[in-house]
Amino acid sequence: MNAAMRTPRETAPLDKHQIAALVAGQIPDGAFVNLGIGLPTLVADHLPPDSGVVLHTENGMLNMGRAAREDEVDPDLTNAGKVPVTELPGAAYFHHADSFAMMRGGHLDLCVLGAYQVSATGDLANWHTGAPDAIPAVGGAMDLAIGAKQVFVVMTLFTRDGTPKLVRECGYPLTGLRCVDRVYTDLAVFDISPRAVSVTHIFGTSFDELAARLDIPLLDATKE
Repeated sequence: MNAAMRTPRETAPLDKHQIAALVAGQIPDGAFVNLGIGLPTLVADHLPPDSGVVLHTENGMLNMGRAAREDEVDPDLTNAGKVPVTELPGAAYFHHADSFAMMRGGHLDLCVLGAYQVSATGDLANWHTGAPDAIPAVGGAMDLAIGAKQVFVVMTLFTRDGTPKLVRECGYPLTGLRCVDRVYTDLAVFDISPRAVSVTHIFGTSFDELAARLDIPLLDATKE
């Protein structure tokens, strides 16, 4: 099934590749987009070849393609997560400082980031768990969260011990305030607005189960 055409309610949770495909199918054609490290990088592998989407990398590249395979691998051609990638026609390379100027200057239509937590008001925590022995990994997340016109987050909805990652208020150090527009997870997709958190798609669970497990008010938009 085409990711963009998934029905609002489906019978099984999504795996990471299905989440990435769903995000890719909902990126507007021709958009300038940055993909964060980790799960977000998989989105590049699912973008339609005729979408005209221009991928920007923090380490200084425009028009990045999908991940490189076998003899396509060039050790000098990687994304910000050090994953070997391909280049599309018209690809350009530039200084790291110029890349950050693009991020901070409002030139990106969209960024896709991972997260430890997202709050019901769209606050983002994705660079540090606050644990004494944890290694901070802020990278350009703060610049992207504030500089991009839209912020999509991809993550599992719960930790391995069942703790929700979509919360009333983030308990981890914040990356940005009220910056997240949409959250894609293995169990549901959530749109975040000043008015409410709306559940737009559900995978392998029910709205009532989500409402029971998440300590935030939810609106069921799957029926609209």
